[in-house]
Amino acid sequence: MTTVETGTCCAPAAVAMSDDQAERTARLFKALGDPVRIKLLGLISASEGQEACICDLTAPVGLTQGTVSHHMKILTEAGFVSREQRGKWAYFSIGDSGFTAAHAALIR
Repeated sequence: MTTVETGTCCAPAAVAMSDDQAERTARLFKALGDPVRIKLLGLISASEGQEACICDLTAPVGLTQGTVSHHMKILTEAGFVSREQRGKWAYFSIGDSGFTAAHAALIR
């Protein structure tokens, strides 16, 4: 038989973030939750100047340009990459706002 002590307990934990902040943080980490997106970030990071054309990202991941574009849109919206249109091609470079936000969410 287990007995339950009554009396004073530890103070309730403070809420580390609001529901809105938690939702934004979850979307941020969800952007990193796909192996293809992690691979794309690695490819861009390893490219000269940490920049790559969408045309250079399709073959290494074995996906169509449309599918890679979808993944890149998610990474762009999360701030992990930035996008620059040059003629008909989109170029992506490593962005720091997503990484900064992810870091800030972890050290609260």
